[in-house]
Amino acid sequence: MNELLVDRDDDGVVLITLNVPERRNAMTDAMTDRWRETMTALATDPDARCVVVTGAGTAFSAGGDLSWLGERGAEAVPELRERMLAFYRTWLLVNRLEIPTIAAVNGPAVGAGLCVALACDLVYAADEAKLLVPFTSLGLHPGMAATYLLPRRAGVGLAREMLLTGRTLTGREAADKGLVNRSFPNNDLIPEVRALAQKVARNAPIATRLTKLALNQDHQDLEAALRWESLAQPVTMATSDLFEGLAAHRERRLPKFTGS
Repeated sequence: MNELLVDRDDDGVVLITLNVPERRNAMTDAMTDRWRETMTALATDPDARCVVVTGAGTAFSAGGDLSWLGERGAEAVPELRERMLAFYRTWLLVNRLEIPTIAAVNGPAVGAGLCVALACDLVYAADEAKLLVPFTSLGLHPGMAATYLLPRRAGVGLAREMLLTGRTLTGREAADKGLVNRSFPNNDLIPEVRALAQKVARNAPIATRLTKLALNQDHQDLEAALRWESLAQPVTMATSDLFEGLAAHRERRLPKFTGS
């Protein structure tokens, strides 16, 4: 069985489905290898304009494969550290893509599974999805950049509560708290996210990629943002897509951007 499904639309949307539903899409070795291959390919794919990540069945991801983790207990700390770093860095490759990424949290997103969702640019959840990071209740320190991603998304207070008490949020609560962008009724999630992804994919690719890079830089002050924008905006002014966008606006039609 292919533990990671990759489907492409003609409009440039790439749908990636974690596909081990009988194990709630736990991040197995085979899935991890396939994820690495897929992310590496997407990094240089000129036709991909937006990536959507979701889970097969009723879960988004149960996180790290617990049987896989249990087997590591006999190893020394240095070897375990290298293994875990490789695991984290592979799954967080989604954060390094220059094209926009969207997580569609269709069901439980647990531990490392939730962190992968939060590493995407936009996160949408089903109203009744469960979001939790129960590392300490398993005797584990948080991993997969949980101590960075959670406070960055929704503030230190909520991150502390989730990581220290094990608080579980529904998708609806997560949207209210700002941990995810929005929540939708369970049956509406994928259609709504597909529509949003198509909207992203229709925008000018060069301008979109540079905007994502700007947002990911966390400019230290206003002047740093101005210095970046005074370079990046002229780059887009030199593209054919700018003239197409202006013409489409003038002619009251949808633009057809080519990424050039």
